[in-house]
Amino acid sequence: MILKTVYHIALRLFYLLVLFMRPFNKKAALFYEGRKGLLAKISSSVKSETPIAWFHCASVGEFEQARPLIERYRKLNPGHKVLLTFFSPSGYQLRKNYPLAEWVFYMPLDIKRNAVKFLDAVNPRVAIFIKYEYWFNYLFELKRRRIPSYVASAIFRPDQRFFKWYGSIFRKMLRTFSHIFVQNEESAELLRGVGIKCVTVTGDTRFDRVAAVAEESADVECVKLFCGGKCCWIAGSTWKEDEELISSVHTSLPGHKLVIAPHEIEEGHIRRLISLFPSSKVIRYSSIKNSEITQTLSSEIKNSDVLIIDAIGILSSIYKYGSFAYIGGGFGSGIHNILEAAVYGIPVIFGPKYKKFKEAADLIEAGGSMCVRDRESLSRTLVMLFSDPNERNSRGKICGEYVNNGKGASDKVCTTIQRWLL
Repeated sequence: MILKTVYHIALRLFYLLVLFMRPFNKKAALFYEGRKGLLAKISSSVKSETPIAWFHCASVGEFEQARPLIERYRKLNPGHKVLLTFFSPSGYQLRKNYPLAEWVFYMPLDIKRNAVKFLDAVNPRVAIFIKYEYWFNYLFELKRRRIPSYVASAIFRPDQRFFKWYGSIFRKMLRTFSHIFVQNEESAELLRGVGIKCVTVTGDTRFDRVAAVAEESADVECVKLFCGGKCCWIAGSTWKEDEELISSVHTSLPGHKLVIAPHEIEEGHIRRLISLFPSSKVIRYSSIKNSEITQTLSSEIKNSDVLIIDAIGILSSIYKYGSFAYIGGGFGSGIHNILEAAVYGIPVIFGPKYKKFKEAADLIEAGGSMCVRDRESLSRTLVMLFSDPNERNSRGKICGEYVNNGKGASDKVCTTIQRWLL
């Protein structure tokens, strides 16, 4: 009871923080504005005579895990409709027009009356949460109504709150699920160790997603022309720390090409990024993407040293032009999606904050990926990869095979749920 009270107090404090921050923070403003009148909007919009499957994601990364599940679920249940919710503004803003969902909303804040009103309006046939979204009132209300609920692509570590002395309320949340589909055996053992038996190891659905993207990826002609068959590295989802590190070694690698796709593409950030390469010929994707590739422009693109991708939505399609990839975030809160690059069979480099990411640890151990910690280690790694094509190929092969071997989780999860729902 005490922990439940603390949980609800923490939620209200979080909401007060959002109210305080919204004049100064764009995401806080979107979080607040997106939830004004939200339940009334949901109640008036969601009308269906056919069953509804509710998929919930925290943000963009979790949506990429949900996407192959949604696609597979719709094939198995063509008469059903899909409702998709997000917790974060970044996820909602980017995917609010996702065509395979009839409705896309923010998730109303996890207050009991919100959970009751939301489920009254939606009345889902099934609820599927992605990776690590656990909300007390929604989960207990789903259980009370006997609506089957699942977590897909979940992963657990011993240091998480579920396995701490104060984690009883979080363990209770886990016990509300009809079943939990986890990425690895270690997660399954941790859950069994606290008495949760309804668990199956199915893997990570992101493998299915990146494989589908690689198969369907269109050519990006200006990037293809820029790389021109030369040794080129793709730096994706970079932050300030990554960009400063990359720029510090770039001039020591003459004759090599760099494509850099920053995580933030606001004009101020792009200008600062360009300033990091004062002695290089830098070209922006936005300046050439819709241009006719004349002989003059073709020459300009080919003779540039650095191509900055100041757009969203194409990064996963341009990794294929790289000899290897650098994935950003490893000097901040954690690395971004390395599978998007690894699927193309190229080596992957990232910073030291990767321990929470199973695929990164797996590929480090297997030899497909490399961790860099400073300018010196990055420089050594780049010299090795640029100078030794056999090293690039062998490490890249490890990455490609790892992704290929990891496919199939979406089918396992959806066919299992389908069998239980019948």
